[in-house]
Amino acid sequence: MARQSYQDQLQEMQEDVLYMSEVVTDRLRMALEAMEQKDDETATQVIEGDDEVNDLYLDLEQTCIDLLALQQPVAGDLRLIASSFKIITDLERIADLAVNLGEYTLDAEQDMFPEVDINVIGDRTVEMVEDAMAAYESEDTERCWELADRDDELDALCQTASESVVRDLIETEVDDDTTEGEIEGLMQDVSRMLLTIRDLERVGDHAVNIAARTLYMVEKDDSLIY
Repeated sequence: MARQSYQDQLQEMQEDVLYMSEVVTDRLRMALEAMEQKDDETATQVIEGDDEVNDLYLDLEQTCIDLLALQQPVAGDLRLIASSFKIITDLERIADLAVNLGEYTLDAEQDMFPEVDINVIGDRTVEMVEDAMAAYESEDTERCWELADRDDELDALCQTASESVVRDLIETEVDDDTTEGEIEGLMQDVSRMLLTIRDLERVGDHAVNIAARTLYMVEKDDSLIY
């Protein structure tokens, strides 16, 4: 009976990790939608909702600690708990990046860089996080390797977008009639867009981290951990 209870605790922990991932990906989608629609209300909801994610993280952290301390797991169970602990850390950081996007939306004053499609980059990062968590749920190691390859594609996409922003800045004409306020506003817009691209790239990195921990959990293979 005690052993069954322990296995129930492990299953409940995994279900809670998956629930946290659903909350986080939902917040990320909301942040991207707010940025696209310039929706300050939704952006504010993302920012204010970060406390809920932090509470989920702390509860799961305690669950992992209790399982390690009280059950003294070994082998596969130990890797499951340790990997889950690492994964919730990545999820909490993804939520923080979603908050960043919400703050960028509130700070933005005008629509710039139409040639940079943030939604395309954003959609790819959301898909990567969802696929990483699906791999965790189903112990799909093949999908873990695929995510690492997709991250290279995301990095290239982000680099192209960043270069486009910088090129636009270089080509922007500034004359004697341009005020210091206009120049400062331009630089803030450029900085905000570059930070947006960087943060989405980091979301992809966290998705790969989740895949790496899943691969280690299932096969004790640390090849993707870096």
